[in-house]
Amino acid sequence: MSFTVAKEFMAVAVNNGAKTTMAKKGTLTLKKAAPAKKAGSGIFQKKKAPAPAKKSAPAGGRGTAAERQLWLPNTQPPEWLDGSMIGDRGFDPLGLGKPVEYYLFELDALEQNDPVNKSGNVFASLTPDTAAVSEDSLQPYNEVFDIQRFRECELIHGRWAMLGVMGAIVAELNTGVSWVDAGKVELEGSQYLGYGLPFDLTTLIIIEVVIMGYVEAARNSELDLEKRCYPGGAFDPLNLAEDPDRAVQLKTAEIKHARLAMLAFLGFTFQAGFTGTTSPVENLSFLN
Repeated sequence: MSFTVAKEFMAVAVNNGAKTTMAKKGTLTLKKAAPAKKAGSGIFQKKKAPAPAKKSAPAGGRGTAAERQLWLPNTQPPEWLDGSMIGDRGFDPLGLGKPVEYYLFELDALEQNDPVNKSGNVFASLTPDTAAVSEDSLQPYNEVFDIQRFRECELIHGRWAMLGVMGAIVAELNTGVSWVDAGKVELEGSQYLGYGLPFDLTTLIIIEVVIMGYVEAARNSELDLEKRCYPGGAFDPLNLAEDPDRAVQLKTAEIKHARLAMLAFLGFTFQAGFTGTTSPVENLSFLN
């Protein structure tokens, strides 16, 4: 027999005389005690929750699992990747995006005269609420292992990778200096595309820290999940995303290019470390 109650739950456990307090907001389910699979320690242990029920085909027109484009044809995507997210190709071999559930264990038996002390049983579980963000700049998401947070990180890294790949190639074509050696040139004198800059490398670093600090603070102050990934406004000066169908196409194209750019820069890194040249342009010369 079990029942659930939605509330903010505070768990207090004692482990070897030390009190451990954890706070999680979600749905608490009290269960009848059952034998634990592993010895517990009287604290929360994080386990993967059962996969949610399959959802119907998303309204965005990306089709059912049988109709979707998958990263590996003729495979079954994980149930938690239902095709509702932009660019969802069912790729999660490690199960990182699977919804999590926290289990609360009873304290282990501590009778010193018994030959065997039984481990504590599971007596409650906690399912975190849906993804939400707060004004906490260090950890804005209420659940670190949430697929929405993973999507935001994927977009940010992908956008930086697209800039990095383009910058490495364009800069080398204009200056003849590979991206690996660019730092050495900056140490000799700050310049951009061969033109000298009126400040040294230390000043450049200070400017970068100040600007990026402001950008990150502004980004983490946004509480809307959609705007955290797609802020619009000044980042869409031509209003290309006003039409919903057009917006889906642009977001899909962006995530595809972002993933390709991340793989490309990873290739740049391996090429520079394990081949005789640090120039990606030189390695692409076979295409001529």
